[in-house]
Amino acid sequence: MTTHTDEWRSHAKALADLLADRGDLRDELWRAAVVAVPRHKLVPVAFQQDQNGWTEVDTSSSTGLDLAYSPTTLITSLAQRDGYQEAVSSSTKPDLMLRMLSLLDIADGDRVLEIGTGTGYNAALLSHRLGQENVFSVDVDPELVELARQRLAAIGYRPTLVAVDGDRGLAEHGPYDRIIATCAAPLVPWTWVEQTKMGGQILADLKLGTSAGNLVLLDRTEFGAQGRFTARWAGFMDMRHDLGPAKATTPETGDASTRTYETAVPMTPWRETVPWFLAHFSLPVRVRFGYQLDRDTLSPKAGTITTADGATRIEITDDRQVRHVTETGPAHIWECIQAAYDTWADLGEPRWEAFGLTVTETSQVVWFDHPASARTWQVSAATAR
Repeated sequence: MTTHTDEWRSHAKALADLLADRGDLRDELWRAAVVAVPRHKLVPVAFQQDQNGWTEVDTSSSTGLDLAYSPTTLITSLAQRDGYQEAVSSSTKPDLMLRMLSLLDIADGDRVLEIGTGTGYNAALLSHRLGQENVFSVDVDPELVELARQRLAAIGYRPTLVAVDGDRGLAEHGPYDRIIATCAAPLVPWTWVEQTKMGGQILADLKLGTSAGNLVLLDRTEFGAQGRFTARWAGFMDMRHDLGPAKATTPETGDASTRTYETAVPMTPWRETVPWFLAHFSLPVRVRFGYQLDRDTLSPKAGTITTADGATRIEITDDRQVRHVTETGPAHIWECIQAAYDTWADLGEPRWEAFGLTVTETSQVVWFDHPASARTWQVSAATAR
């Protein structure tokens, strides 16, 4: 007879069944880990958003168990920004986590470093599969690491957890057979490459801006690391750093003219993630995007792209015949976006797996089709805004 205290087990089994049916879970050893790890113990509280804001959910309740054992990202922490509450920490959706672990082809005895401890759920899956002595995880937030340590110990897992900036990796316990990053980074830190065994692998989320990038699976080689982007797009929250208070941005001044264009680019250009990524190699500033809503229907009537300082704004409207772009402000950014879409079209509108990344100690280069391609883009501190 199932009691309330072990009700979660049936939920965990149902999650494993669902992930297997969907093709996200194909290995019996990982299936055993999903069934064995009580995710709700690692995420006792989650937040759900609706039109009225955020609601706190106790994951041990019946409703909470349904949420905790679903293929859903669990928002675990909120912060106030620009007058609104926004998510700043989460527990990665299990289907994505299992796909990433499968991509890494982890074997018995492998030593794995995770960048981004978060709630400890992935560290728990790894500990169950490999043994806690082979699992290492780092996160910049000491309080978060301590919470994860306590909660993992309470369910029987004691991997090595360290509070440190993820850029540094964890050299004292390396080298590792696999490094997996559950946060987005604008560059692959060379320390990760140095700390990976020859022939080992790194799975990282390379993002030059919001939604501008994807997971890339790199093989450790004599000169550095090299590999292709994954076919399915995925996104993580940005890797946080211990850099002190953020500096205020000063809006650009100068040209305040309005420029108009006609385009075939979608009203929401960020949804086509490959050309959106390519655009970020030439965009002069960081941008954010969203919608302008119709006041009566509350449905999107325009796509909007705005520079981080708010000085330049783009609106894209669609009258079913042609899309119209209006750009106002000193930064000329639409030309970069349009050029990236043109380049993508010239290449035959390739998907993510057609692109790869080569990392050496002195450079990081994205290439199309093969590493010796004439079509390359340099990843640098300038592109990593």
